[in-house]
Amino acid sequence: MNDVIKLLQSHRSIRKFADEPLADEVVAEIVRCGQAAATSSNVQAVTVIRVRDAATRARIAEVAGGQRHIEICGAFLVWCADLRRSGLACEIGGSTMTTGMTEQFIIATVDVALAAQNAVVAAESLGLGICYIGAIRNDPQTVSDLLELPDQVYPVFGLCLGVPAQDPEVKPRLPLGTVLMEETYTDEGQREGIADYDETMRAYYRSRTGGTKDSTWTEEMARLLEGERRPHMKGFLAERGFEMR
Repeated sequence: MNDVIKLLQSHRSIRKFADEPLADEVVAEIVRCGQAAATSSNVQAVTVIRVRDAATRARIAEVAGGQRHIEICGAFLVWCADLRRSGLACEIGGSTMTTGMTEQFIIATVDVALAAQNAVVAAESLGLGICYIGAIRNDPQTVSDLLELPDQVYPVFGLCLGVPAQDPEVKPRLPLGTVLMEETYTDEGQREGIADYDETMRAYYRSRTGGTKDSTWTEEMARLLEGERRPHMKGFLAERGFEMR
């Protein structure tokens, strides 16, 4: 196992950071690594906004359910899917971008995810900790207003970067046999694999919380997915020009 594979398999989310801002050149290098990720047709539909202002960070933390690490971490970045720049490129090239296509939305969102994960690996290779903040989508309009995002741009997630002030266990993942399939999709072995994983996760939660949390993956998924989740996103995206036709 080489060092890159060890790094990838040792990922943890960090939610406690030392109160140490990251140097501009470090953040720039991390984002530059994000830019090096694969991008569909070289669209590069990614914009990253570093938020330094304490009041803005505090408001975003409030939107995200009180996640105080947003305020404390060494750098807080908001990763945005950005088709506005692509529209400008079309203008410069003497044409007009057709907006509202679902495929464009997928391309932009996937570009953001690929770029951010590249950046995360770069950050972790430097000994930094990270935490994705999907909860900025609890109120994406407020985040968009705070960051003055124009049409054809939406905030996909936030990202905390910084010097870790904790050393949590690596969260176990599903057994490989439930994820890696041959030739066609099959449910064979899924229930058995999930049952084994439930016991692994029960032990993990007990260890992580000193015995105060007794739960399984299936119980967590049932709580997470049994009801509607952020139904406002469809209308919000349509208002920003992502109409999904």
